[in-house]
Amino acid sequence: MTTKAKDPVLVVVQLTGGLDFMNTLIPYQDGRLYDWRPTVSVPAETTIKIDDQLAWHPSARGLSELYDAGNVAVIQGIGYENASRSHFRAMDIMHTCEPEKVATEGWLGKVTREFDPNSENPLTAVSFGRGLPRALAAPGVTATSVGNLDEFGLMTKVEREEERAANLDIFKRMYSPAVGNGLVNDYLAQTGREILKGADMLADVPSQYTSTVEYAKNPIAQALRDVVRVHTAGLGTRVFYTQHGGYDYHSLENENHPRLLSELTEALSDFMTDLRNHNASDEVTVLVFTEFGRRVLDNGSGTDHGTGGGAYIIGDHVSGGLYAEYPSIDPKDWIYGEDLRHTIDYRSIYSSILEQWLGLDAVPIVGGTYEQINPYAKTLI
Repeated sequence: MTTKAKDPVLVVVQLTGGLDFMNTLIPYQDGRLYDWRPTVSVPAETTIKIDDQLAWHPSARGLSELYDAGNVAVIQGIGYENASRSHFRAMDIMHTCEPEKVATEGWLGKVTREFDPNSENPLTAVSFGRGLPRALAAPGVTATSVGNLDEFGLMTKVEREEERAANLDIFKRMYSPAVGNGLVNDYLAQTGREILKGADMLADVPSQYTSTVEYAKNPIAQALRDVVRVHTAGLGTRVFYTQHGGYDYHSLENENHPRLLSELTEALSDFMTDLRNHNASDEVTVLVFTEFGRRVLDNGSGTDHGTGGGAYIIGDHVSGGLYAEYPSIDPKDWIYGEDLRHTIDYRSIYSSILEQWLGLDAVPIVGGTYEQINPYAKTLI
């Protein structure tokens, strides 16, 4: 079914560090799991069962409830050939859709250009958090980066300039070693010009928002609250970007993984409730992704960088369920002798969202044609 209402909006949640997919969607019935992961495995009886094979981690209740309501598409086994285990390179590949070379444009920068080719609206793409994600970077494309929405619109002109400079400096320090000073300087010379205008547009947003939802004080909850505040203000934002860090748990996974999952999934649940209360959920789809999965065997305290991760598409329009195949956990199918083998290319997921939800031609954005899944029960295009 297709309905025509508001313009479709994409909200991206980046889980930085490499979410342990096997410890989020758990193949709890396979006894070998508990031999391979004596430290980080979760007792089967404490998990939240999906079916007779898979279960949610007990700290992912917020996501499991959305899943039970039919609002979550779980994409299993995301990856690509010759996957990188480097945080920087793996995330860069996810941001640019270019695993073979260092690219100059982020995939969401290209999306922003499609929506606003003349950069007329500095809020077409808004990122909450410090720095500017590479996914939103493209020459000639304006993306507004907001550290704190409550303070952003109240800054003086000098303070706004300092905020902009700080965010662009983070970008420059991150990417200059990889792509060279010339490219980064060219990009910085063309972007951020309208940030001050964007700050003026955001100044009144906090005062316009009221809600009965009480978000937690952690960064991802506050960022998703800011997404609702800007989205419901009707400023024309089509792409929102948020980040949740801390997933690189080589050690202390038993302490950190449950906390992070609770923060994330409760924030997503509150976010959807808030959108619905504002009659603003129908036009929103959420993509939750991470740069890679973790290895099959734990290391005695946590898990190391691996492959074969997962992603989640969330929304009222989603046809919930499991998509692609869960990577085989049989040792004969592992790659590198210790990693899950991916079962679907991450660009397939991007392509599905781009064409089916945003109404864009995916090929020039992801750099080719990839088999798509069909995660939507309805669209707005």
